[in-house]
Amino acid sequence: MRRFLRDNSLGVVFGLAFLLTLAGQAIAGHADYNDQQVSHGADPVSLSGYLTTSSFGVDVAENWQSEYLQFFLYAFGTVWLVQRGSPESKKPEDIGPESDAMQLVGPHVKPGSPKWAKSGGWRTAVFSRSLGIVMGAIFIASWSAQSIAGWANHNAEQLAQRQDPTTWIGYLGAPDFWSRTLQNWQSELLAVGSFAVLAVFLRQRGSPESKPVGAAHADTADTG
Repeated sequence: MRRFLRDNSLGVVFGLAFLLTLAGQAIAGHADYNDQQVSHGADPVSLSGYLTTSSFGVDVAENWQSEYLQFFLYAFGTVWLVQRGSPESKKPEDIGPESDAMQLVGPHVKPGSPKWAKSGGWRTAVFSRSLGIVMGAIFIASWSAQSIAGWANHNAEQLAQRQDPTTWIGYLGAPDFWSRTLQNWQSELLAVGSFAVLAVFLRQRGSPESKPVGAAHADTADTG
C-alpha cells in the first residue's frame, strides 16, 4: 500500500483535494443558496436537495468544461505551436505529429509498448490521438451539462420573476450562458499562455513542469 501511494501520489493527492473542494463548494453553495431563498421569501432547502438543483449543477459544470477545454486545446495545440525556451513546448524543429520512430509506433515499438501502438491502421491512428479525443469528449459533455443546468436555472429565475421561460436553443444565445462560459474560458487561456511563457525565464527546482535551474533561457523542451 505504501508503495502504491508513493507511485500514484500525484493522482491520489489531487483526487482527494478535488473531492474535498467539491464538498466545500457544496457546503458554501448550499449556505449561499439558502440565504437567497430566505431573502426572496422562499423556504430553505436541505443539503441533499441543494445538490439536485440546477444552481449547483451549473456552477460545477461550467468549471469542468473550461478545464477540459484547456487540456483539449493544449494537447492538440502543442503539436503545431511552440514557445522557444519553454519546457511546456516541443523544439521548433519538431513541429508536427513527428515520425513513427520518434513516436515509437509500428516497427519502432519497445517492450511494454501499448498494443494499439504496434497494431497499425485505425487502431494506432485513434490511440495516437486518444488523449485529445477524450479531453474533447469530456469538454463537450460538460459544456452540454452546463447549458442544460444553466437553462433550467435561468428558467427558474424567469418564473420567479413572473416572466416567460425560454427554450434551450434560446438560452444558448442568451447573455447569461455566454457570460458564464467566456469568463471561464478567458481565465484558462490566460493561465496556460502565461505559464508557458513564464516557464522560459522562471524555475521550480525538481518539477518536471520546469527546466533545470541552471538551464539557459533559450533551452526548449528541457525538463527538470
